[in-house]
Amino acid sequence: MSSDVVLTSALRSNLLSLQNTQRLIDDTQLRLATGLKVNSALDNPQNFFAAQSLNNRAGDLSRLLDGISQSIRTIEEANTGVTALTGLLEQADSIATSAREELSASGSNEATVVGNVDLRDIDDLTDLTGVDTTDRIQLFAVEDDGTAVTLSASTVTITAGDSIEQFITAINDITNTDDDSQAFEASLNDQGYLQIKSLQGGNARIEFQVAAGTVNADLASGLGFSYLNVNESAGNALITAPNRAGITFSRTSAIQSRVLYETENGSQVVADRSTALNALVDSGGTSLDFTGDATDDIVISIDGGDLVSLGNTTTNTIQGVVDTINDSSDLNTKIRASYDETTGVLSIEQLDSSIKSVQIGARDVIATANDAAIGFDFGVIGYSGDLEAANNAAANVEIENIVFGKSSSVIAGLEEDYNTVLEQIDAIVVDAQYRGINLLAGDDLTTFFNEDRTSTLSTTGVDFSAFGLGLSDANFRNENLAITSQDQVREAILSVRAFGNSIANDLTIIQTRRDFTESTINTLEAGADDLTVADQNEEGANLLALQTRQTLGVTSLSLASQSQQAVLRLF
Repeated sequence: MSSDVVLTSALRSNLLSLQNTQRLIDDTQLRLATGLKVNSALDNPQNFFAAQSLNNRAGDLSRLLDGISQSIRTIEEANTGVTALTGLLEQADSIATSAREELSASGSNEATVVGNVDLRDIDDLTDLTGVDTTDRIQLFAVEDDGTAVTLSASTVTITAGDSIEQFITAINDITNTDDDSQAFEASLNDQGYLQIKSLQGGNARIEFQVAAGTVNADLASGLGFSYLNVNESAGNALITAPNRAGITFSRTSAIQSRVLYETENGSQVVADRSTALNALVDSGGTSLDFTGDATDDIVISIDGGDLVSLGNTTTNTIQGVVDTINDSSDLNTKIRASYDETTGVLSIEQLDSSIKSVQIGARDVIATANDAAIGFDFGVIGYSGDLEAANNAAANVEIENIVFGKSSSVIAGLEEDYNTVLEQIDAIVVDAQYRGINLLAGDDLTTFFNEDRTSTLSTTGVDFSAFGLGLSDANFRNENLAITSQDQVREAILSVRAFGNSIANDLTIIQTRRDFTESTINTLEAGADDLTVADQNEEGANLLALQTRQTLGVTSLSLASQSQQAVLRLF
């Protein structure tokens, strides 16, 4: 164009050199400012995209590190819970051991009944009030499984001139005909009271009789068992009492009924707690004869004390009986009732070691005769149908006297302590969660180790609640049950320890993979830097060289323009 400035070739060459030098200076200053020799794909496409890929993977792994770290914390929280659970289980084992020792020391493994009259130096039993010649006792025993024991001579008859020692010897001579083992052990304790112990494992029963089938309450009183006579106020008498002169003595601190059934769709099933008493049947469908009318009620007495009504014999339910006992201020500090819908057994447990016996039967509040009967069949009667006919003419009885085993209130306290430990086990399991994941409550944990999530580790959770560990509520009614609790606890301890070892192994793996991932991230980032990061020393030297070149270029441009400046001299 005519308006363009006309530069000489030398000036244009020098100007272009200065422009190139300036561009190089700008690029060098950018590298120095950013620390990168490749700042965009324009600088070096191959290195830029290769570095970007490495950095992207490093970023993905960095995000995975957060998840890995949280997995570590989750397992650490579970391990804290495992440690706490181990301590509680060891405490539960200690409690069960104490219960077992207490039961063993108290002799509650053997059914024992003790009188309350000093019989030392009694040379003739007929000198005792209410004891006559031909009076007799009849004994019954069952094994642990409820099988009736066949005895060599179950009846001991009093003859004229019999001493207490002869009476005791006759009882001790009774044997189990199946194995010739001694069936009972009778003796006088330190206070001179008659003590009879069954050696056959299960519960036992004594009947005080005038003759076969005829009871004799006076004989029971004479031998020291008067505390079984219930207090019957006028107009509140028991309907009939064929068992008033009989004693069932339990090996445990609880008594249990027969299995209670109800009929459903033509078949017998274990009764639920809401079943009415008059709907109860045995396993064959035969009614348990909770008969009578609206005036009849079930009654219970503690150590022969005042009768307490448990409700009508026909309209009350199983749960109604349980609730009445547990809600009664006259009863709930001495005994506790419960019903197991799985086994169909109603239980009454001793809470106070001073309580010796319980009497349960039927009463007619207007004292009119009828055929009311009680079908719970506690004690020996509840164990064996064979003994029902032997004990009474009728299959069901109107009152049963049951003597608790020697277990004390210490056992009840240990049961409460044990159950408290189980509650705390459940509480720890609930609290052992971390960010919504609870390995001790059955949640699973998956930890991812690579960016495409193909490398993982699964930590399988467990149910370490008391139920999940196989721990049932305390039942220390006899030594075998205490041993069962011990076995459950020790099995649970093994399970907890095994899980602790498992998560410890997983924790080690996760920590190792975390360290590996951190090293991998460093390697990836270093590789990206190798492709894009500038050498600051080199770029500094380059900038200094370029600045020198720029200075020289300016000087060269100045020299190139001097020939044109000479024209000025012509003017």
